[in-house]
Amino acid sequence: MERRWLEKLEAVERRYEELTAMLADPAVAADISRLRILSQEREELEPIVETFRRYQAVRRQLEEARQLLETTEDEELAALAQEEAERLSEEQERLEQQLRRLLLPRDPNDEKNVIMEIRAGAGGEEAALFAADLFRMYTRYAERKGWEVELLSANETGLGGFKEVIFLIRGRGAYSRLKYESGVHRVQRVPVTEASGRIHTSTATVAVLPEMDEVEVQIDPKDLIIETFRAGTAGGQHMQKNETAVRITHIPTGIVVSCQDERSQFQNKQRALAILRARLYERERRKREAEVSQARRLQVGTAERAEKIRTYNFPQNRVTDHRINLSLYRLQEILDGDLDPLIDALILDDQTRRLAEEEMATR
Repeated sequence: MERRWLEKLEAVERRYEELTAMLADPAVAADISRLRILSQEREELEPIVETFRRYQAVRRQLEEARQLLETTEDEELAALAQEEAERLSEEQERLEQQLRRLLLPRDPNDEKNVIMEIRAGAGGEEAALFAADLFRMYTRYAERKGWEVELLSANETGLGGFKEVIFLIRGRGAYSRLKYESGVHRVQRVPVTEASGRIHTSTATVAVLPEMDEVEVQIDPKDLIIETFRAGTAGGQHMQKNETAVRITHIPTGIVVSCQDERSQFQNKQRALAILRARLYERERRKREAEVSQARRLQVGTAERAEKIRTYNFPQNRVTDHRINLSLYRLQEILDGDLDPLIDALILDDQTRRLAEEEMATR
């Protein structure tokens, strides 16, 4: 491993030791806010330090095996030393790659909660039913992770589908894993609405936005038009005599958010503002990306079939992620929330690509 990488790792280890000492200080333990911040920083550094220490131990063992190989005259011992050196060399290389990935810059939003928006695309009622399937898939995935799901807004159809559903997932690291789900998802199956048994292709779009608080995204109240109305659509099951539903229009951008599923106007307003903050943040993020690269990719396109990032093929029991050319023949398990095999592969691909870009830039 190059010297610059080792220097980075040594600096991380020193910081980890500093944090450990600080957390043992009674004065820090008495300050709950500071204790939480320092504990979180130490927890984030721990995987790097543990891997680095394992790497250092393997490197020492490898050096010892090579020295033994050079000095021994015992053929049997030399053969054992050679075998051990080969094993340790492979382990050292694996740990080096793992450390390089761990040192990649973190997305500052990775630990945030997420607001997910699913919308039916091409395919009519079947697309709406597929949107509902995706909503259930992410709900079940959140349950597996021990995360909390809160429905923010829903526009249901008569057959139980969704024209649009917006929900919040609360859980540490939710954005770090779910951010890879943004894009157009395609389904190929025989719809329940199809009498002749023909396979149809439909789409739904998924947007994953980090939840932002009021400090991170400030909204001038003068820029808002806030309207109230009665919740009387399929999304608001409790018919209200009072105007509890809220529609917020952000004048500078034209973004409109409506919420009506809560019983109080205040709760609907807070939900709408949370969605608005997330959308404004995402809009600004895309704008910054466009300034540094004209070749940026939008999170969600027009929902045309050719833009898909993933296909769910029912006749073949197959799910294919087109970004990494990965096909898994376990469609039902994935729809039941077993998304980790897909997400883990996407994370590894992302880390490998970023690592190659960083190494290229330093040459």
